Amino acid sequence: MSEQNPIKAAAEKIADTLRGEDDGPRDGVPGKPAPVPPTVQEPTEPVEPLPPKADQHGPETVSPTGQPTGAEQARMAQSGAYLTTAQGARLYDTDHSLKAGPRGPVLLQDHHLREKITHFDHERIPERVVHARGAAAHGVFQGYGTAAAVSKAAFLAKDVETPVFVRFSTVLGSRGSADTVRDTRGFATKFYTEEGIFDLVGNNIPVFFIQDAIKFPDVIHAGKPHPDREIPQAQSAHDTFWDFVTLHTEATHHTLWNMSDRGIPRSYRMMEGFGVHTFRLVKAQGETTLVKFHWKPKLGVHSLVWEEAQIAAGVDPDFHRRDLADAIEAGAFPQWELGIQTFPDTPEQNFAGIDLLDPTKIVPEEMAPVQPIGLLTLNANPSNYFAETEQVAFHVGHLVPGIDVTNDPLLQGRLFSYLDTQLTRLGGPNFGQLPINRTHAPVNDMLRDGMHQTAVHRGVAPYRPNSLDGGCPFLAGEDTGAFVEVPAEVAASVKERKAPASFDDHYSQPRLFWLSMTPTEREHIIAAYTFELGKCYEQAIKERALTVLANIDAELCAQVAAGLGLPAPASEARLTDPAPSPALSQLGQTWPLDGRIVGIVADANVDLDGVRTLRQALLDDGMVPLVIAPAGGTIGPDDDPVTVQRTFTTARSIEFDALLLAGAPAPGADGFGARDAKAGDAQPSTTDPRLLLLLNEAFRHGKAIGHWGDADAVLAQATIPNDAHGVVGASSAADVLDQMRQLLGTHRVWDRFPTAV
Repeated sequence: MSEQNPIKAAAEKIADTLRGEDDGPRDGVPGKPAPVPPTVQEPTEPVEPLPPKADQHGPETVSPTGQPTGAEQARMAQSGAYLTTAQGARLYDTDHSLKAGPRGPVLLQDHHLREKITHFDHERIPERVVHARGAAAHGVFQGYGTAAAVSKAAFLAKDVETPVFVRFSTVLGSRGSADTVRDTRGFATKFYTEEGIFDLVGNNIPVFFIQDAIKFPDVIHAGKPHPDREIPQAQSAHDTFWDFVTLHTEATHHTLWNMSDRGIPRSYRMMEGFGVHTFRLVKAQGETTLVKFHWKPKLGVHSLVWEEAQIAAGVDPDFHRRDLADAIEAGAFPQWELGIQTFPDTPEQNFAGIDLLDPTKIVPEEMAPVQPIGLLTLNANPSNYFAETEQVAFHVGHLVPGIDVTNDPLLQGRLFSYLDTQLTRLGGPNFGQLPINRTHAPVNDMLRDGMHQTAVHRGVAPYRPNSLDGGCPFLAGEDTGAFVEVPAEVAASVKERKAPASFDDHYSQPRLFWLSMTPTEREHIIAAYTFELGKCYEQAIKERALTVLANIDAELCAQVAAGLGLPAPASEARLTDPAPSPALSQLGQTWPLDGRIVGIVADANVDLDGVRTLRQALLDDGMVPLVIAPAGGTIGPDDDPVTVQRTFTTARSIEFDALLLAGAPAPGADGFGARDAKAGDAQPSTTDPRLLLLLNEAFRHGKAIGHWGDADAVLAQATIPNDAHGVVGASSAADVLDQMRQLLGTHRVWDRFPTAV
């Protein structure tokens, strides 16, 4: 049977994989589009739908009211070997409309045409106004038990494992925008706890542009494309954004973070996350503690360089979502520790003079250390983007016993806004019944009917008190797991539209952030401000922005002013010199190498034994090796070929964390400008110009470059000094890798570049 139908045989093999016999992606390289390799000819023998890839799974199979169904996930997916209508009637043709003769008009009675087109016309739902561009993954959260001292939340108890779904996103761009734009990233986590859903909806930056939710429409309207032209897309380098943030100076702190390397993360796997607001944790005895939530990536916090981000936006606009999916498929599961900073819950709600209700302020970690309370591991990709990543609905009001909110005015507004927006996006109040949003705790809410009601409720008394349904549902007490709001005292005051005086300080923390940056990071901030303000049309906005920068640091202001060709104004504020916070810098440490992507440049004439050895060593280290050659297919002898993953046509440096050059590969046959503009105006006789471009970009972006064999000549043609920082050579591939491991641990070779500040 397997010889007659290779698809069936392959399906049986993938089923074995799903039972735990997975040998990883084909050739150790992630990115395969389907669980079974296709045949050259179109399959004709009917088979059941193939299972998902080994790295995928869907939402847990619970009912609309949170009851485990015990059903296999396959029962939530399409079934049967034959094409049917939505009602299950089998179809014999889906390529031709029903017509009055082969050349006649289409008949109105064609129910299949109308069903197919009508459903297609309504496939899209309104995209999110913000955070429209997203990627997500399934995973598990394991509590350490260390939070027991401050919270009774059951999912934080020691060794409790909780399913999670995490969505990462950009803020400003549409669904079709690029991943690597300079922007704030969303980091939203849905915990399917035994006590109900808890959503921790945060960002990769710990502060926000505004202090009060009533300003949220303003900052988003300012950051979005100009309404008359609908440009520029997914970026802040334009007049309306800078007009707003330079007039509304409480935005200064977040804007500075955005202009730092935090605005262009290397990947979602290497991105910090923050709850932004101050929350309140509650113990079983009722004692409360104020906290700030932090997600700390196990791989460290790393970023792209600006040119790299720009190239990626054009060459691979899916750069971040591809990286996340590929890492999970390759078994390099991303991990973050959840940590908390804790503060006494005093009536003043401040700590060391910092107002804990001000979402534009941080508390430096040196003053309040982050205490780890659990580990998040993302271990499965979604099986359907729309059903899961697009339809997932987060809400900061999804809380569980042991976690409560505070009076942060931005958080208070979000408590209304998140629920309200789901009603429009997801077509009504029953969005919580979508499979990805279903709680894993029993639901008896007395809510009825409405658009898309999929639960089939029983009983005649959806009200209480009642006797007709036996009094059910009953109220719970704290001793039976009820969520009880903290009885926080509300101070008697005057009804007014004002903020506390402590919210007025808009510059001291931006100055703290600037002083905490290394010289390299300061150079990147200067470059970001210069680029963004240089894209503004109005001179007045540039001058106003320089006034704001002068209130942060004179050198920052002077360097940006020089780039804009404008005089640097004097500070309007008294500059202080707080002690720097090393925790704010991304540089200076070493990190694990899991999931790092290393390009190996080779052809049939280089040391292929070294290439094979190197490739296996990289796989053993948890890294992803990609062989780059003049053409696709394989290189080397037929009995022991080396598979090529990238060619000189398809490879760009943005994809790789490091490059290894195995000798001097011959130029590609397609290396001429009419075929590939990267090759220049003539077919090369020695080194392919596209390889020189690849090496030059990698060098310019601070990436490690290793080589052995006859590679010296290639580096010379690329004008890359053999003794430059981060360029290592050796007599064998193994010796090169030993040196490369150390360089990769620091992410980039920043010593390669001089700094002026």
